[in-house]
Amino acid sequence: MEYVKLLFGIMGSLGLFLYGMKVMGDGIQQAAGERMQKTLSLMTGNRISGVLTGFVVTAIIQSSSATTVMVVSFVNAGLLTLTQSIGVIMGANIGTTVTAWIVSLIGFSLQISALAIPAIGIGFIMTVVKWKHKALGEVVLGFGLLFLGLDFLTKSMPSFTIEQLTAIKSVADLGFVSILIGVAIGMGITLLIHSSSASTAIMLTLSFQGMISPQFAAAMILGANIGTTIDAALAAIGTKTAARRAALVHVLFNIIGTVWAIICFRWLLLVVDWVTPGYVNWQGDMIPTSDQGALITTHLAMFHTVFNIINTILFLPFVKQFSWLVSRIIKDTDKEPETLGHYRLESKSGTFQNTPELSIIHAEKEIRDMASLASSMYAKISEALGAFHLDARNVDMEKLVQNLTMELADKERYADEMREEITRFLIECTRQQLSQHSEVRVAALLRITASLEDMTDDCYGASLILERSVKKDLLFKRKETEALTAYSFMVQEFLGIVEKEWTNINEEQSQEVEEWEAKINKTQEKLKKMGRKRIEAGENIKKELLFIDLVRRIEKVGDYCYSISESLRHPQGV
Repeated sequence: MEYVKLLFGIMGSLGLFLYGMKVMGDGIQQAAGERMQKTLSLMTGNRISGVLTGFVVTAIIQSSSATTVMVVSFVNAGLLTLTQSIGVIMGANIGTTVTAWIVSLIGFSLQISALAIPAIGIGFIMTVVKWKHKALGEVVLGFGLLFLGLDFLTKSMPSFTIEQLTAIKSVADLGFVSILIGVAIGMGITLLIHSSSASTAIMLTLSFQGMISPQFAAAMILGANIGTTIDAALAAIGTKTAARRAALVHVLFNIIGTVWAIICFRWLLLVVDWVTPGYVNWQGDMIPTSDQGALITTHLAMFHTVFNIINTILFLPFVKQFSWLVSRIIKDTDKEPETLGHYRLESKSGTFQNTPELSIIHAEKEIRDMASLASSMYAKISEALGAFHLDARNVDMEKLVQNLTMELADKERYADEMREEITRFLIECTRQQLSQHSEVRVAALLRITASLEDMTDDCYGASLILERSVKKDLLFKRKETEALTAYSFMVQEFLGIVEKEWTNINEEQSQEVEEWEAKINKTQEKLKKMGRKRIEAGENIKKELLFIDLVRRIEKVGDYCYSISESLRHPQGV
């Protein structure tokens, strides 16, 4: 019965620690998620800035797994290149050592409950009060829960005498084999709980209590560096080639780093002793006092930091070679399918680091794919118009429009499925706890998705008009076709501008958008007026009505472009 009580005490303490970490991470991402995402996408111009960015972001959100999952999502969405992601991943490994320092310097040196209980009370009050900094309350609440869990974990560990530790010590006295065993155990614990920060806290606690030697804890920390790669690997399932390569970078970087650290383990401990004040018996021949335990945890935190810094320094000059290696291992399989199947959008992450903000990034990537689909459909219409006139009777017009209509019908059906799935996905995001800014983003994305689907409807409608024109032998004259083609290319260029400036439209670009919209509307009125004049002059009414209808369809695509740009400029709505 005593062992059952002990087991549940440790499980409950660990659960509270993990939950506190999750609450704190969610609060930080809600409070500063947008800024951190922009930091990741903008401050990665070179490998040094990439490392610094990864370090800063991970130090803030206290989770290298969350950072690397975010990096994989950004690479998948095209916001980061593979080379840029490598530096960020390296920096994230250094940033995760901050947790070990917090635990070692605060967790075992202060009366944690005196700090944690007030933080929980203040944080809870901040979360229930309706004010703009509600997410900050979650950060404070999570901080309190995290350290309260650590306090419970420390108290849950049983006290042992030197004689009782003999069996445990025998495992740690097998020389090089003990190091391998420690690495395997550390990896297993981290794979199980999906958090190297939490597993490192466990290892520090065990060493502080004298249950394992500092040397064995250091080996377990190395194993935790391998185990933490599981979240990036899971996040990469079903993603594009570049995202899978980014996840492989994280795996290889940590595995190769751990291998050399195992080989140089003794020398690595000497470096830690050299840079850290105080003497530590790495073999742990006796139960440490409170002061000795605090010194051990400081040395272990330094070991974690020194290992990751040296590993980054060793790999940093070879970023391009590393990128080439993973590209050779994972071949490019992102090929455009000949026919579109059924669209299905699934939530990729099942880990506790998953947040609505990352889900929104996922949705934005899918919406960009939908925009590319709509753009390709409109390009087909513009291409067909170039051959659509009386002088091109040698072209098999009937076959041309038949193939065009069949292709656009398939893409329009696929776009309908995309809108349905993306809308469902975004609605699910709104059921989670979102910041006010994220709620605005979701509303804007829903409007953009609707505009894109309407755009594909009109592209398909334009192909039906061309098909009707061929079947009724109502081809346009060269002059009419040239005017239509020039107009369609004008709208296509406008569509390209909106697609290019997807993430941000500044004031200068806003003025350009307004000018394009006015120019398209003016040209539309001119073309419709020309059609009406030809009717008055005795031209075939049916043909001219098809001409005017086609102009209207093309003009509506321009309207949708303007609507999308408005949603990007004013996410809160107008």
